[in-house]
Amino acid sequence: MNKINFVSVPVALFSSVFLFSVSALAQGYPLTGTKDQSTTVLGEQIVYPTSGKAVLTSSIIIMKPGETTIAHRHGAPLFAYVLEGEITVDYGSFGKKTYKQGESLIEAMNVSHYGTNSGQDMLRLLVLYIGAEGTNNVVPD
Repeated sequence: MNKINFVSVPVALFSSVFLFSVSALAQGYPLTGTKDQSTTVLGEQIVYPTSGKAVLTSSIIIMKPGETTIAHRHGAPLFAYVLEGEITVDYGSFGKKTYKQGESLIEAMNVSHYGTNSGQDMLRLLVLYIGAEGTNNVVPD
């Protein structure tokens, strides 16, 4: 397996674009495509870590075609948005799901999974971990 490259991006991008509910916005705010979710892609209830002070960690995951992550879980909720390419995530007995450019998801937390760039082009996946001090965002299996 190849290593994955992480590139940090400003957290302000998420707070101003992705995290607000349409119902909570003032009329005239230029926001489209929002949705409220309380569960992950596998139906797990979103649970925020309480191990310490709240920490938002943002990154862009970059993967070459055919590149695969390690098997892992998440210790904190993870929002992801496919900027370019596509990724297929294998959730074991829960099956596989493919996410393409322009799609977003709240990733599984307690189910081991791994992702593969299943497209012909580079994958750029914008991620936001909604964690806390002392919480491991990625837990290798």
